[in-house]
Amino acid sequence: MGRKAKYGELAGSGRRPKVKPKHQLAPAPLKPASLQKKVKVNKEIVSPVSKKNLKSGIKTHSATKKENKKAQPPPDSEEDEDDNVSEEEPSEDDDSGDDDDQLPAQPFTDDNDEWLKPKPSLLNSDDSDDSDGALADDFGGDEASDADADEDSDGGDVDGDSDEYGDSDDESGEDEAGLLPVERAAKRLMKEEKKERRLAQKELDSSVKINVAEEDRFVLPSAEEQEREAGLPADLQALKTRIHDIVHVLSDFAARRQADRPRQDYVTQLRRDLCLYYSYNEFLMERLMDLFHLSELLDALEANEIQRPVTIRTNTLKTRRRDLAPSLIDRGVNLDPIGPWSKVGLVVYSSQVPIGATPEYLAGHYMLQGASSMMPVLALAPQHGETVLDMCAAPGGKTTYIAALMKNTGMVYANDANEARVKAVVGNLHRMGVTNAVISCTDGREMPKIRPAGFDRVLLDAPCSGTGVIAKDPAVKTSKDEKDIQRCAQLQRQLLLAAIDSVNAKSKTGGYVTYSTCSILVEENEAVIEYALNKRNVKLVPTSLTVGKEGFAKFKAKRFHPSMTHTRRFYPHTHNMDGFFVAKLKKFSNTIPGTEPAAEEQPSGPAPAPPQKRKADVDANDDEGFDEDDKAAAPSPQKKKRKAPQGQQKSPRSKHVGGKPGAKGKKWQKSVNPKARNPKKKGLNKKP
Repeated sequence: MGRKAKYGELAGSGRRPKVKPKHQLAPAPLKPASLQKKVKVNKEIVSPVSKKNLKSGIKTHSATKKENKKAQPPPDSEEDEDDNVSEEEPSEDDDSGDDDDQLPAQPFTDDNDEWLKPKPSLLNSDDSDDSDGALADDFGGDEASDADADEDSDGGDVDGDSDEYGDSDDESGEDEAGLLPVERAAKRLMKEEKKERRLAQKELDSSVKINVAEEDRFVLPSAEEQEREAGLPADLQALKTRIHDIVHVLSDFAARRQADRPRQDYVTQLRRDLCLYYSYNEFLMERLMDLFHLSELLDALEANEIQRPVTIRTNTLKTRRRDLAPSLIDRGVNLDPIGPWSKVGLVVYSSQVPIGATPEYLAGHYMLQGASSMMPVLALAPQHGETVLDMCAAPGGKTTYIAALMKNTGMVYANDANEARVKAVVGNLHRMGVTNAVISCTDGREMPKIRPAGFDRVLLDAPCSGTGVIAKDPAVKTSKDEKDIQRCAQLQRQLLLAAIDSVNAKSKTGGYVTYSTCSILVEENEAVIEYALNKRNVKLVPTSLTVGKEGFAKFKAKRFHPSMTHTRRFYPHTHNMDGFFVAKLKKFSNTIPGTEPAAEEQPSGPAPAPPQKRKADVDANDDEGFDEDDKAAAPSPQKKKRKAPQGQQKSPRSKHVGGKPGAKGKKWQKSVNPKARNPKKKGLNKKP
């Protein structure tokens, strides 16, 4: 191993000796008096937090001093103590600085700390309170604190005091007496920011008041300006701005109106601008303005300009939705479930292949069908083994859905009046695998004559004006007028009455009629249902649909049945599907109102009518076989009355009453009068 080197021995080639510092070179402890003085000086320049750190530093220094004393070995004799004192005396004489050059490797002491004093820029840097306190302890408190105090007194303006912000040194001197320069600067910055925010808010408030006071009110164009605009091409941007301005005025008409213009002028101008901007005729725009509130009208018009998303319905006769979706995703189709209300619907966002030409489509695994078209079938809710009629079936989407819900049980009658569209029904039924369907091509109004009260449920998707599918057919904007709406409403009433007459009210599971249209006008929906409620023994029942808005129980001056709230309305801007109306009716009697008394009198069997009695009497007469033409040519009973003698009048029981069979008149009335009988000729009444 080798021996240990002595304390004063030089290092050898093999190892580096451990050098211990000499005792006299250890930093001399600070005197209590100097510490107290330093604390007094620092009270003016340090914050309370820094003072606390400074006190903790003093305590730490005193504890370190005690530990150093304990670590020193005790002197063996008085001679050693004298030697130690003599060794320490030269270190105290070093204050003069003459021996500094003779000690190049002399360590740090309190006597040679001038070269370690920090620069004023370092004292003003953004250091923490702990670091400032440590610098004050290590680098001599007296001179450093004096220098800081001088810098604080001279550099007051640098910290942010200026007359520009209204602050002076005298006002803030008392508050900032115990803060560091960094803290004072931060405090001044906070004051400046606060004042800037206050001035900015004040300026903003004043500008808002000015804008409110000087706000330009919207002014309707005059008649001359309207004539000038009519001769120029339409400026769509100006029209859109004016539409929003008019809607803004109508939202608070009392405060924003022109004093000399009534509300009707604003409404008329708004309707004219909307017709020009969205390309509607005035009739249809007026109907839409009556239907929607102004805040909702613009959203509805904008929604009609956007195509609805493509939706498909899974054919549960051949596959399931959880099996169909992965196969379509593998072909590059981006899709999602249509919603919680449907277990078979899927909405397609994008597709890399034609969605109507995939192998799955050709195999009949799904059907292209709108989301709103599924609602009537869900409301009808057909059951297994029932007989269901789809009165307007083309192109077959609802028919195939009914067959899928019934799982090819029972019987589905698919009827349509258009022979060309029936071909599409045949193709879809074959492709989707429907085997319980019967297809017919006849007028739906004739179905009660073909099979009266022969169906458990009937679905009527009546032909309509198409105001709910304007996005698919923009021609509806200008092609529909009031006559078209009335014609459609009349046809819908007739079809609905025929559908009700085709349903059997005594069905154990059915007796329901579902009425639907792709229109949002009241004339084709609530008004038609109200007509059916008055004409047939039916009532409205809930549709069990979880989506959609309630129908109108009152609309403008019209008042409908309170149960009209069971109906459901669908709007493009609200439900992101085509506009639709669905109502479900329950038939509780097969009789038709107004025909019950005539049907009850026939089986009751009252007294036989006089013509029947006369017919039995005439069988033995010579007048047998008279026709109606002969009756018209025969002489009237009144002429025969003149020829007959007065004494030979016959009794009412005679075979020849009135001269001819079935004759009525005064002769019969006189014969039953007792005064007309001759009591002397009683024998005449006894003749056969």
